[in-house]
Amino acid sequence: MLEREFRAPRDLVFEVWSEPKHLANWWGPNGFSMPSCEVDFRVGGKYRICMRSPEGEDHWVRGEYKVIDEPQRLVFTWLRENADGSIWCDTLVEINFEANGDSTHFRLHQSGFGSATHRDEHRGGWSECLNRLAAYVAVPQ
Repeated sequence: MLEREFRAPRDLVFEVWSEPKHLANWWGPNGFSMPSCEVDFRVGGKYRICMRSPEGEDHWVRGEYKVIDEPQRLVFTWLRENADGSIWCDTLVEINFEANGDSTHFRLHQSGFGSATHRDEHRGGWSECLNRLAAYVAVPQ
């Protein structure tokens, strides 16, 4: 589980998970860009995102929204694709957003990994991604 405290209101932190115009500004590990992002943000809706590494390698992820309880909870599947479209990682991501005054306490739990190596790789990627998210939503003090 990853936990963070974001210096931003809960409504804003939740919102930036819902729209490609926001996702493109913070999604992915450090140095990654997002050349493609399709989001149908509703329960049963699907998403598909391409994260491009600084070396130009594309990493595709897709899934389906299972729970959208705005602005407090978000649950979606997380499927990583190989270049041929086959899935090599099939997990579930659960996120909780808790209002804490003018800040948001955030918890992310991803489950269903096939190996500890995959779990640890995702933990590192999410950590960098959440650092980028914190900078994107931060309200100046």
